[in-house]
Amino acid sequence: MKTLITGGAGFLGSHLCDYLLERGQEIICVDNMITGSPQNIAHIKNENFTYINHDVTKPLYLEESIDYIFHLASPASPVDYLKLPIQTLKVGSLGTHNMLGFAKAKKARFLLASTSEVYGDPLINPQPETYWGNVNPIGPRGVYDEAKRFAEALTMAYRYAHNIETRIARIYNTYGPRMRLNDGRVVPNFINQALRGEDLTVYGDGSQTRSFCYISDMIDGIYKLMMSGYSDPVNLGNPHEIAILDFARAIIKITGSKSGITFKNLPIDDPKVRRPDITRAREILGWEPKVGLEEGLVKTIEYFRSLKIPEIER
Repeated sequence: MKTLITGGAGFLGSHLCDYLLERGQEIICVDNMITGSPQNIAHIKNENFTYINHDVTKPLYLEESIDYIFHLASPASPVDYLKLPIQTLKVGSLGTHNMLGFAKAKKARFLLASTSEVYGDPLINPQPETYWGNVNPIGPRGVYDEAKRFAEALTMAYRYAHNIETRIARIYNTYGPRMRLNDGRVVPNFINQALRGEDLTVYGDGSQTRSFCYISDMIDGIYKLMMSGYSDPVNLGNPHEIAILDFARAIIKITGSKSGITFKNLPIDDPKVRRPDITRAREILGWEPKVGLEEGLVKTIEYFRSLKIPEIER
């Protein structure tokens, strides 16, 4: 089987490359490195792996046949999409349109990496796939939320209008090795601060909740969804919910840091709750997370320690 992965040098994409190569698939990794990193795929020495530097907001032309397309390309952290608002909207719209057209031409099955952010600041918890969301389209997070909502609508349109085999994964917070130090999301932020001995920055009073899925579980879920016969959106994430303040304390404990906690104002439209209802994933895919939070954090912290983060001078 030959698989194309957009955003293949990113955090999720590079792990997916590894996962599929281990299963004997031939991989074409497409990334323009706007938020991906060459280091994420530098370890891959496999004749079945090809990297193409390409911006998917421009059409892609390849002669060979393609069986599967995982469309993961997009800035995915607030730091990235607040800095790159136009690029984020373009990859969700033009990029998705180009890759769906490519899937149509190749008769390939297409999976869209959507996000829990389509639910916005949800008014119900946990969030089932039937929930339509509570999104501010003109707020600072709207560029990402609406890009993904449009990408979902476009994917469904191609399914109905052109008979394309499509899959939609609504991905919740995922963590693990290869996250960027300057990613801006809570896991690398907290670990980086703890290892440097800095106070951990908690926004608001820390009562807002998140759920964290370890990378190996997420990749397994994405693969099972692609190989399933199910076309409607599926939540992929860990239903274990934790308050951000408790999460900060867990990071301090596991790292053995002497860090304290500093509180700052909550950003605009920051979701107060975030927890997936994974009933659909359990029943249709036979999938649920296996890696517990502490086990996953230990592995992630080991990775960040390997980067030799310098302690701050007191």
